[in-house]
Amino acid sequence: MFGLGKGTADRGSFELPLFPLNTVLFPGGLLPLRIFEQRYIEMAKACLKDNRPFGVCLITHGDEVASTTSRPLTFSPVGTQATLSTWDMPQLGILHVTAVGGDRFQVRSHRVAPDGLVVAEAAKIPAEPALPLPARFEALAKLLELVATRAGPHQFPETLAYDDASWVGYRLAEVLPLPLSIKQGMLEINDSDMRLSLLQKFLQQQGLV
Repeated sequence: MFGLGKGTADRGSFELPLFPLNTVLFPGGLLPLRIFEQRYIEMAKACLKDNRPFGVCLITHGDEVASTTSRPLTFSPVGTQATLSTWDMPQLGILHVTAVGGDRFQVRSHRVAPDGLVVAEAAKIPAEPALPLPARFEALAKLLELVATRAGPHQFPETLAYDDASWVGYRLAEVLPLPLSIKQGMLEINDSDMRLSLLQKFLQQQGLV
């Protein structure tokens, strides 16, 4: 259904089916999805069969579900690759899956397949270096640990890394009640210290730390 197009992808780029959503997926995050549109069910089946990722991008204009009155769809050019970790089809035509966030990517160009699926030519964004959490942000890690405990293991990544600056920043950015545009900004930042500083300022304004 999709694959690397000969002569169409620049060196270092790859084809990636996209699932534009009204959410921001961060590296290492969990994203439960209820899929019922045929184009995305077929995409999910292909990804499961070939153990390949798809891309999650934040919708900036338009609707998640296609209809005859749908507005033209536009989305943020920076997203996160997602790999399906669990799936279930409790009833015909409804697919329940859990996606895990992987590497970030930049959309260089995209096309729309005949079935309506958006396929991007994407370039991987290098992962942030793994850095220890600075001592001045320890209060953020403690708050995050409290949130994770209350959320339960099914709503939080299995592997916990409260001593990793990027991990703590990503997890806080996804759980805090921030506008989607701000969450997208947190995803696009390539500096874990800057992300944590911005999140700390927000939490201090709210009296949470």
